[in-house]
Amino acid sequence: VQLQASGGGLVQAGGSLRLSCAASGRTFSSYAMGWFRQAPGKEREFVASISVASTNYADSVKGRFTISRDNTKNGVYLQMNSLKPEDTAVYHCAAHRSPYYGGTSYDYWGQGTLVTVSS
Repeated sequence: VQLQASGGGLVQAGGSLRLSCAASGRTFSSYAMGWFRQAPGKEREFVASISVASTNYADSVKGRFTISRDNTKNGVYLQMNSLKPEDTAVYHCAAHRSPYYGGTSYDYWGQGTLVTVSS
């Protein structure tokens, strides 16, 4: 599966953005999907995931971010509200071959989209 994230940009603190990830292939519904981010000078970190069984969030984004998917459009989305400067990062979407996967080690990665939150 090939993945392409979009929707990043510059936003003021407290604002919102919605990221999208478009996936290729006809079996999108069979993948668990996740969002990760990497801030400058930092390691990549888990943000959120969605599988058949559950949705999961990093503690730092709980209550502010919402992950969703539309299998008819081969898309996964990340609605980000109440953004903070520390949310600034390149955001990547990822896919895992098991639709039930709830971990943080994914099989496929897309190019990221930059989110910059100004104070």
